[in-house]
Amino acid sequence: MSRHIIRIRGARQHNLQNLDLDIPTGQWLVITGVSGSGKSSLAFDTLYAEGQRRYVETFSPYARQFLERMDKPQADRIDGIPPAIAIDQTNPVRTSRSTVGTMTELAEHLKLLYARAAVLHCPGCGRPVRRDTPQSACDAMLAEAGDRHPRAVVTFPVMLTGEVSRASLLQVLAHQGFDRVHREQDGRLEVVAGRVRLDPARRERLVETLEVAFQVGRGHATVWPEASGQPPWRFSARLHCAHCDREFKEPTPALFSFNNPLGACPGCRGFGRVIDIDPGLVVPDPTMTLAQGAVRPFQSPAYRECQDDLLRFAAARGIPLDRPWAELSAAQRRWVWEGEGEWEDGVWYGVRRFFDWLEGRAYRMHVRVLLSRYRTYRPCPECGGARLRPEALWWRLDGAGNEPGP
Repeated sequence: MSRHIIRIRGARQHNLQNLDLDIPTGQWLVITGVSGSGKSSLAFDTLYAEGQRRYVETFSPYARQFLERMDKPQADRIDGIPPAIAIDQTNPVRTSRSTVGTMTELAEHLKLLYARAAVLHCPGCGRPVRRDTPQSACDAMLAEAGDRHPRAVVTFPVMLTGEVSRASLLQVLAHQGFDRVHREQDGRLEVVAGRVRLDPARRERLVETLEVAFQVGRGHATVWPEASGQPPWRFSARLHCAHCDREFKEPTPALFSFNNPLGACPGCRGFGRVIDIDPGLVVPDPTMTLAQGAVRPFQSPAYRECQDDLLRFAAARGIPLDRPWAELSAAQRRWVWEGEGEWEDGVWYGVRRFFDWLEGRAYRMHVRVLLSRYRTYRPCPECGGARLRPEALWWRLDGAGNEPGP
């Protein structure tokens, strides 16, 4: 009998009637048929049930009590069946936060993948942020130096604080063997750990000096080429962008989940969209003028005073009242929408502040109904619809954009 065939003889489970079947393994197989022909009886109640049952029997009696146990299918004989895994069709509960990723649980795997394998990119300079070691820093410097073999000074940073005077700090450093300061700026001392030549033949000496700088500098080291005009090379053993001098936190799986407060965008709370006033609904007919009532919410008797304010301030501002909205300049339309200040200041407050004022009275039913007429959904301006907070979007896989949630 072939080892690569599942041999079924006399299967009588549910709708199956003494079925004899040989199924090759290591291939994609599809079971098709009309409703009630026994597809599920063969796939789940026979193949999966027998494979799972035999797999569970390999465990000790103590372990079996914690595992799902299935009844033996009705069949004369089943040979060559391996341990089985079944993915059953279900009807998951959908919510407003549901995506393909959450409903298939793919998002759970993606957030673990990003937390372990993604590369941080500094939002300031765009450079990848990786933890440096003395060996990797040495390789980077030797590659940058090439055949020139320049001399360089290796330093580590020490910050001046109000607790210890500068003289006392220099005295402590001198007792440790560091008696030279290469540079001092903004309360930061660059203490010399050693002078080296960037030569592959002296790699061991360079690595030793970098190890000292990393150890005393708490994971930070700077290499200053003696050639004039060349910028220093900065290295860090932590998640720290040496070019921007910016520290980052360690990633966690929760950071890459929009269903978790640690990862959800604070602007949209992980929904990817925000409710905002739609200018197209506020000014539905751009061929109308301000005098004709282009701003629709101002035309109701309750807010006619706002229309009068708009016409009065627009005339004083020199904005045409008889020109269609579409023909007004972008600056003039922006003035109508954004205004000049608060109502208390005696200036035009703008359509935007009018709706902000209504938001403060949304506890009234008629105000909520009015707001609903002019609201629309739009992508969140903070995350761009990615649903994640900015700290999560700094991490990428193979240079790809980071959107592990959908």
